[in-house]
Amino acid sequence: MKKNSVSRRLTGLILGAAAMAAAASSATAGTISIGHTIWVGYGPLYLARDLGYFKDEGVDVQLQVVDDSALAMAAQAGGKLDGTATTIDEDLKYRSDQDCFKAVAVLDESHGGDGMVAVDAINGLADLKGKTVALNEGSTSQFWFSYLLKKAGIPLTDVTVSNMSADAAAAAFIAGSVPVAVTWEPNLTLVKTKKAGKVLVDSSSTPGVIVDVLGLSCSTIKDKSADVKGLLKAYYRAVDYLKANPEKADAIMAKGVGGYLENPKDFADAEKGVKFYDLAMTKEYLGTPDKPGAIADVIKLGNEIWSELGKMSGGAIEYSAVVDSSALQ
Repeated sequence: MKKNSVSRRLTGLILGAAAMAAAASSATAGTISIGHTIWVGYGPLYLARDLGYFKDEGVDVQLQVVDDSALAMAAQAGGKLDGTATTIDEDLKYRSDQDCFKAVAVLDESHGGDGMVAVDAINGLADLKGKTVALNEGSTSQFWFSYLLKKAGIPLTDVTVSNMSADAAAAAFIAGSVPVAVTWEPNLTLVKTKKAGKVLVDSSSTPGVIVDVLGLSCSTIKDKSADVKGLLKAYYRAVDYLKANPEKADAIMAKGVGGYLENPKDFADAEKGVKFYDLAMTKEYLGTPDKPGAIADVIKLGNEIWSELGKMSGGAIEYSAVVDSSALQ
């Protein structure tokens, strides 16, 4: 998922590029490199690393902060990263026969962390007709917003989209420049604190739609199968630790993820807007080739929405082309 401010963007890109160069050694057996943006949902990756759980499984997991998911995908396609943590809808835009990667695990889902803010005169989605909505085109924000409209039977052409980052969208809304914006925390809370408007709807009303997964290159899944299994075993062990020791876990994860989440209190506040997936939840959500889980519905939605928006260069992506749950079984 995505979450960095514009002011951090240039620094993140520079650091991300350096990190990718360092990750070029990821072909080494026993090593798996993963790129990700700064997002609370990726905290358990650092928890598993810093508690030594990855080491216990004999796998060296290298975590690289990359400010732009597209840049991380490019690094993965170039073989400089083994995997990327991002939303399943993002995966659909970049997956191709040439760039083969599949979701092997579910990390978290947005459960109130994303939302749409609106002026007081707007009381429902039907009131959006003819309005300008600020959001980041091509991002999960646009996917989620388009999903809401589709679910309500509202044509995408009924609204005018003003393309800007989620942080810029929130700033424009607070300044009164736009009547509606799609953004995320801590911007949702900021809007309420400044009494600039209201949260019209948030992602807690759409469970299972904005979901972060760990996507690994198909070559990594094939050539490092034992390492992948070890990574997943360690990761879900960390999720169990988080449930049993939330305060200790938050301190470790905040330090690891860093950025605007480096303060444990800020991390804990952001954590309220996500739901971490444990092993049982992951197995149910991903399912199997014979019995796909709920992720299949999101893949279908993603194909429809991104195609309508002209964001997919190839044809529809099937479940079997973007999901591999074999290491969990």
